[in-house]
Amino acid sequence: MRKIAVMEDFLTPERRKKVLDTAEKCGFAVDFYGRGAAPAQGLEQYEIIYGWCNPQDLKRATGLKWYCCGFAGVDQLSDDSLYASPDVVLSNSSGAYGLTISEHILMVTLMLLRRMPEFQDIVRRREWVSELPMRSIYGSRITVLGAGDIGTNFARRAKALGAGHICGVSRSGRNPDPAYDRMLPQEQLDQVLPETEILVMALPSVADTVGILSRERIALLPRDAIVVNVGRGTAIDQEALMEALNAGRIAGAALDVVVPEPLPREHPLWSTRNLLLTPHISGNMSLGYTCDINVDMFCRDLENYAAGRPLEHRVDRKRGY
Repeated sequence: MRKIAVMEDFLTPERRKKVLDTAEKCGFAVDFYGRGAAPAQGLEQYEIIYGWCNPQDLKRATGLKWYCCGFAGVDQLSDDSLYASPDVVLSNSSGAYGLTISEHILMVTLMLLRRMPEFQDIVRRREWVSELPMRSIYGSRITVLGAGDIGTNFARRAKALGAGHICGVSRSGRNPDPAYDRMLPQEQLDQVLPETEILVMALPSVADTVGILSRERIALLPRDAIVVNVGRGTAIDQEALMEALNAGRIAGAALDVVVPEPLPREHPLWSTRNLLLTPHISGNMSLGYTCDINVDMFCRDLENYAAGRPLEHRVDRKRGY
């Protein structure tokens, strides 16, 4: 019988049953392993892998035809040389993380606007200071760089909180979602940065996004701007961002992704002023809702695969998304 290897840790009995039922309907048997826990022997028997398989193990999967990564970002998996065959189809789970990551963006944005890091320092010193001026999402001018699932989920929530103007920036400059007041192609990013109070970055790591927030573009941001990055750390000139934050040339930043990861203990980002750091936790499988959607997406595409239909979430490895 054709076989599937599932390499994930978040499968409750209910989610496991959904995978098993769908696989049986499609003519597949399933073996379950932990995340990244590819078997030392027998990986060649699997036609499909779902979840996270360490890239160094993929070459052993000589029977692999479809790899469904449980993450949205697949920059570590796009190199053809990782696979025994260049014909292996790669898909991701983009679309499962919009809710959880957009809530993270809201959290850190409000923390910065309402001066939470400074108030935490005040309270640790056992002082009673309440005069720090605060700002709001209400009425603010927001630029969403990367107007896909994650960026658009955040834009909808920011609009519901009364954001004054939301500009989306994407490769095509097109997204009909009513959360956006304006859409621009990536080449016109410089036009909107000088009027941006909140810059949210939700980009994959591909050739035209590496270093997109350069030193020159950071200089275009107004002094009251904050930057939130939940995409990939490669999108920002970190040295220039640290300099701008330490000099007070921008108001703050929140980074869930950095270069390198994990961040070394001696790295200057740890002590940068007005910076919120989180260890790449905005997505993950922290919400049950995310896990449910992830499994649902795989099962729908398994039915597509078995029926010979195109996969909904297929990735173009040359483009990286």
